[in-house]
Amino acid sequence: MQVLVINSGSSSIKFQVIQMPSSNVVCSGLVERIGLDNARIVYKVAEKKHEKTTGIPNHKVGLELIANYLLDSEIGVISSTSDIKAVGHRVVHGGSKFSKTVEVNDQVKQEIKELFDLAPLHNPANLEGILVAEEIFKTAKQVAVFDTAFHQTIPVEAYKYAIPNEFLKDHKIRLYGFHGTSHKYVTEQARAYLGAENSKRIISIHLGNGCSMTAVKEGKSIDHSLGFAPMNGLIMGTRCGDIDPSVVFYLIKSLGYSLEEANDLLNKKSGMYGLTGYSDNRDIQAAANSGDKSSQEALLMNAYRIKKFIGAYVSALNGVDAIIFTAGIGENSSETRSTACESMDFFGIKLDETKNAIRSDEIREIQAADSRVKILVIPTNEEAEIAKQAFELLS
Repeated sequence: MQVLVINSGSSSIKFQVIQMPSSNVVCSGLVERIGLDNARIVYKVAEKKHEKTTGIPNHKVGLELIANYLLDSEIGVISSTSDIKAVGHRVVHGGSKFSKTVEVNDQVKQEIKELFDLAPLHNPANLEGILVAEEIFKTAKQVAVFDTAFHQTIPVEAYKYAIPNEFLKDHKIRLYGFHGTSHKYVTEQARAYLGAENSKRIISIHLGNGCSMTAVKEGKSIDHSLGFAPMNGLIMGTRCGDIDPSVVFYLIKSLGYSLEEANDLLNKKSGMYGLTGYSDNRDIQAAANSGDKSSQEALLMNAYRIKKFIGAYVSALNGVDAIIFTAGIGENSSETRSTACESMDFFGIKLDETKNAIRSDEIREIQAADSRVKILVIPTNEEAEIAKQAFELLS
């Protein structure tokens, strides 16, 4: 069975065609910087990479470009859209209604839409991916895999908010957690690599345009930095991360912001973008290297927030055996990893800068010889996890 996996992020689309159950990747690719004039599509097949820079105004145009590559007479991998038997979709927020993978129907689409307000940068893009895929791959089964599912094991003392009980009981307001497909995948990779006895306590750090951290005990999520919606916790590309709720009231009551304007500010105009004018870490790092003070300060703020959560999760786990860096920034930014691990020797976390500078597509250790904690860089593969779950559901 050929499964097309579509992972629509806030400003990107990752995709793979995977032959199941062998898990062989037939082709893969990425559309990034959606919404910008210098958006880029990368398509990899038969060890060859094809790249194109063009304006991609929205996710629908990006998905149509992907379909064109798959069907191309020279470099495509399918002769007809009917060759794709299933399309697996990453959906960020499943709320209280979705705790497992499901086949998409009209009710599922409506419920994903009802959760737009809780994941405004993601669920609309996720649903757009489903709708466009239904148009293009008319005979394929559409399957939704939810980011929130991995975090269903978080205990009540960690997921419950200190507000009146009826808000949880009647309105399901609680910590849900996100990036679960990624955290689950890299955690399983780490436990297979290190062995179960050496990986009972893991801190998984997912750093991309969206960022999150998870405390994982014996393979299960027990705490997570994102909450009811994917806005809090770490500083992100355009999202503010942790902020005093009083700031929101001040924006509205004293500065005249509407609710919609305040939400737009904190979701789309804050984070690294609000601090530097850039949302892409590569641009921010380049500006910092050129002496831009705002970018230098923003990178220090970002690393400091990561270190605070490491400390919190070491406490929650009563120690730590391994730390994982993953996703676009976590895998590729040696500077971010270095700054986040700096002055953490009290916890036994020591980085080897030479190992840290090496780039690889494989799992690698970057800790110093005398580090008590393993520091791993593990390329995430949410697509492989989504394909696996879609195949298992349809089988």
